[in-house]
Amino acid sequence: MSLSDIVTNAYDLLLFIIALYSLHRLLIIWRYHRYRHLSSEPQQYYTNATLPKITVQLPIFNEMYVVERLLKAVGQLDYPNDRLEIQVLDDSTDETKEVCQHQVQQLRQQNLNVHHIHRQQRQGFKAGALAHGLTKTSGELVAIFAADFVTPPDSLLKMVHYFSDPQVGMVQARWGHLNRSYSKLTELQALMLDGHFLAEQTSRSRTGCFFNFNGTAGIWRVNTISEAGGWQHSTVTEDLDLSYRAQIQGWKCVYLPHIRVPAELPMEMNSFKSQQFRWAKGSSQVAKQLLPPILQSHFPAHIKWEAFFHLTNNFNYLLMLLLLLLSLPYQIYVTPYSWQYAIFFYVPMSLVTCISLVSFYLVSLQRPREAGFSWDMLQNLLLLMGVGIGLSINQSLAVCDGLLRNNKDFVRTPKHGVIGTTDSWIDKKYRAAKNWVPYFELAMMVYLVLTIAIALTNHHYFSLPFLILFLTGYIYTFSLSVFQTR
Repeated sequence: MSLSDIVTNAYDLLLFIIALYSLHRLLIIWRYHRYRHLSSEPQQYYTNATLPKITVQLPIFNEMYVVERLLKAVGQLDYPNDRLEIQVLDDSTDETKEVCQHQVQQLRQQNLNVHHIHRQQRQGFKAGALAHGLTKTSGELVAIFAADFVTPPDSLLKMVHYFSDPQVGMVQARWGHLNRSYSKLTELQALMLDGHFLAEQTSRSRTGCFFNFNGTAGIWRVNTISEAGGWQHSTVTEDLDLSYRAQIQGWKCVYLPHIRVPAELPMEMNSFKSQQFRWAKGSSQVAKQLLPPILQSHFPAHIKWEAFFHLTNNFNYLLMLLLLLLSLPYQIYVTPYSWQYAIFFYVPMSLVTCISLVSFYLVSLQRPREAGFSWDMLQNLLLLMGVGIGLSINQSLAVCDGLLRNNKDFVRTPKHGVIGTTDSWIDKKYRAAKNWVPYFELAMMVYLVLTIAIALTNHHYFSLPFLILFLTGYIYTFSLSVFQTR
């Protein structure tokens, strides 16, 4: 077999596998449209006299810019005071501790049952803090809200009634966005998250498949946590890990897309990349731990396959990176392909991927049909695809880290408490850690420029739109990573 054959076969195989994941994404979209209108009302409603006791857990680590906003919002929760407990699980090592203490005193003056629990050592990170809090509560249910969330007053009352079904172990609300319009970066993040919360979560939950707790904006039954093995820090996505273990145990989980709890999006590219790295690394760790027993279990085939595509979804970044690395030898060693090859394989495989991504994020836009298609909408979709490609190095390193290493360090995402477009995060104390990823991205930009030049020389014009999209994504990701750091 010649070198040309090896390169072509490897390239075509990667393109085919990526297309399979794209077809699965189209299946997600189809199931979303088919089942999104299904009623998800609770079996029955508690009366005021029978409402269960809820412990609200607020895991915090060095969040001086947002913790006051968080605690004020929690203090406005519409729930009977005699059945509400608030735990401020504070692992902070800076001024956040004093801010928490002051705000806790303010809440106590409102006759709220509030406990400021400060650990000297951050053992187990967020999972450890949540587990430690459970040892100090007698509540039947625990609601969890991260530091950058602003909880609407009626959140608990909207979610709690689903626990009237004794089989329900967890209820998850949808995330909203406090600073969606702050910048183009936050707008793109909002689209990405809306695609997950609208299409993926709705599709999986409405078809009886496993879906994940998102770490915040949800309520757990304490017995469910215990029976599923408790909070564990063997992965950096303890929320995904616990929700899968609970569903393996037979507990029912409910997703409520109509209940929205807004949060702050990262405003810095490096913070965004750090967040995405943790999620990709954690999902690969969970896949390594839980996929084998799931695939060997008694669950129906459609649940197993959905779990497989869900937990390995970030492997797409690694496949994309390998495809990009093969693009240059592909352009060099492959003779000008026949029109039959282009029309019947290369173009369809590439279009399936693009169409699935565009369709996926069109769902997240939630635009009325009469609004039509605008240039700004097209620009956002193209840039969104570019950013996804630009993240491929960052996410590939995360997937490999999760699969090959046992490093369980939890790197939090810095929050700045900035919402308005006239405010700035530049002078804030918390910043994302620097790393070598931008240098790899720069090298990939040079590599893609060479690839485009070879494609032009060899008249491989079908490749050019995709190669230019890849290059645009890397330029955008690299530029923000470098200039925002400086």
